[in-house]
Amino acid sequence: MSVIVAKWTIDEYHRMIEAGILCDRQVELLQGDIVEMSPEREAHAYCSHEAGEYLTDLLSQRAKIRQAKPITLPNDSEPEPDIAIVQRLGREYRAHHPYPENIFWVIEYANSSLEKDLEKKSKIYAQAGILEYWVVNLKKLNLVVFRDILDGEYATKQTLTTGKIRLLAFPDIFVSVERIIN
Repeated sequence: MSVIVAKWTIDEYHRMIEAGILCDRQVELLQGDIVEMSPEREAHAYCSHEAGEYLTDLLSQRAKIRQAKPITLPNDSEPEPDIAIVQRLGREYRAHHPYPENIFWVIEYANSSLEKDLEKKSKIYAQAGILEYWVVNLKKLNLVVFRDILDGEYATKQTLTTGKIRLLAFPDIFVSVERIIN
């Protein structure tokens, strides 16, 4: 007996949300699969919030920092990254979540979701054309930086614990690794 998994489109996922089917569930759509999101523990909440405030101050009027809000990707995915650094489009986001062309980079904070964030989500973000993706490993307190998309995957993966990183989207700005992971 073979198992057939039902895949969902973004439109179907939105209709389920509008109908209230998913209102009591913490889920996101990843490549057509509706996936439960891990509960956010204290370290996760603290670190992602502090990093969001730091990036808001650092990027000022150049970008909008969206925390734990959906982004819409063409590969039947609507993840809710911990931080998405996006274009400042104002009221346009009343009509749609940021699309790949609106996204400068994405950051996920991971403890129990580490494998999903490093493997599955890195592929989803690369396939969508998001040029830079960061994963904060809360267990080891390091930052994994994915860049350089090649054949739908990130070709470069760098792990950092200290120092500064130059942004691809804003090459004149350096981000403190410590301010992102602590």
